[in-house]
Amino acid sequence: MTLTEQLLLELAEAGGKIVKSGSGPDLEKWPSRVAAVRRSGRIPETKELYGSWCHGGYEIKLVDIPAWRLAVLDPVPVPSRLTRPHAVVRAMQNERQPLGLTKPVQGRALRLIQALITTAEAEGHTCSAGQTGYAPPSHRRRRANPHFTITAQGQTVGFLVLQEQDRTEHVATEKELAEAKKHSWVRIPRFDYTPSERLRFILSGGQPHRASEWADAPGRALEEQLAEIAQEVTLRGEAAERRRQDEAEAARQKRIRWEAAMEQARIRYAEAYRVRQLEAQEAAWRHATRLTEYVSAVRTRVEAMPPGQARPEPKPRNGSAGPRPPLSASTH
Repeated sequence: MTLTEQLLLELAEAGGKIVKSGSGPDLEKWPSRVAAVRRSGRIPETKELYGSWCHGGYEIKLVDIPAWRLAVLDPVPVPSRLTRPHAVVRAMQNERQPLGLTKPVQGRALRLIQALITTAEAEGHTCSAGQTGYAPPSHRRRRANPHFTITAQGQTVGFLVLQEQDRTEHVATEKELAEAKKHSWVRIPRFDYTPSERLRFILSGGQPHRASEWADAPGRALEEQLAEIAQEVTLRGEAAERRRQDEAEAARQKRIRWEAAMEQARIRYAEAYRVRQLEAQEAAWRHATRLTEYVSAVRTRVEAMPPGQARPEPKPRNGSAGPRPPLSASTH
């Protein structure tokens, strides 16, 4: 049995997760072994193999590929001309320099946006224009305000459409060389940057799934990637809705626990109140019983005294009252 077959068998028997423990060179080889299994082509098409270090050693997991990654996406049609542009696209067209793009790429960028917005609205999403007349500096482009937004199930996803730059070695001019020789603080740039015809879409907001950036690549233009971008918007909206439902369910469970605790507190309070009432009634009954018995005993004692004998006085309590004159029989 090969290492790949043995590892896949262990994972199947363990429910998809194992931890390789131990120490020394054998444990250190597991990351490369997992990489070799990935390259073997023996992993089922609907599964993915992951490996990572954990507290107990090296954890290896074989998990299902999410259904959205296995879905076959319909291509998003891109219009050849903007005959009826969307309101968001019209807002961009009205700018002096739409999205801060150079003239050669403006038309294509707007057609890509038109295609994406049309697909999004067909899915029930809403679209709005943002800051449509500028391109953010390169160091701020991932934190800049979006050119437009698409909102799916309450989750707003921002879009920046940027023009890629070509970089070439800079050839210093005689003037630059003279300035650098004259002033020590002058720095001659190493590269020259010129706008290319390649575009990049940057998404912000919500939980990323596939990615947050798509760009023209050799052999794969953005036109072929619009379906993935449209799916990403939908996935982020669905994730936001699940999060809201989870939060609502957590709040409902918390309220149920609070109401149950309050009900238990009311029951305990009512029981404690009844106990106090019963104890008070029992104490009052005992006090009344003792008084009745005392009065009955005094009456019996008095009635049993012979005529002319002084009646006994009750003893003073806590020294609060002195002795009273004794009762005596009449001298008449």
